[in-house]
Amino acid sequence: MNDKLSSTANLLGDPGRAAILLRLMGGLALPAGELAMTANVAPQTASEHLAKLVEGRFLDVERQGRHRYYRLASAEVADAIEALLVLTARSRVSDAAAASSRPQVGSLGQARTCYGHLAGWLGV
Repeated sequence: MNDKLSSTANLLGDPGRAAILLRLMGGLALPAGELAMTANVAPQTASEHLAKLVEGRFLDVERQGRHRYYRLASAEVADAIEALLVLTARSRVSDAAAASSRPQVGSLGQARTCYGHLAGWLGV
């Protein structure tokens, strides 16, 4: 069990793979070339990242002709990524001050979409 947690965390720990996962949070299936540009890596490197994410069951791949389109494997994957985003967004501001202040316009907390619903401050 400890090995599975460690290997899963390792998949998320790479900045390129994290960028790919964040780009796919919108729910659309995207081609490898677009995901390579998102991650700012070479197409070959993106292919390696995508293969690892498919093997780790973070992504599903759909083949259409010679193209492959990638999407998050499930809503649970999106939920896990959002939970990690909450942890990374914590600041050292007191809870009372944080509750009374609005997120900055354009920030992740201000508005975002996730699998068909509006989330963030605007969603509430």
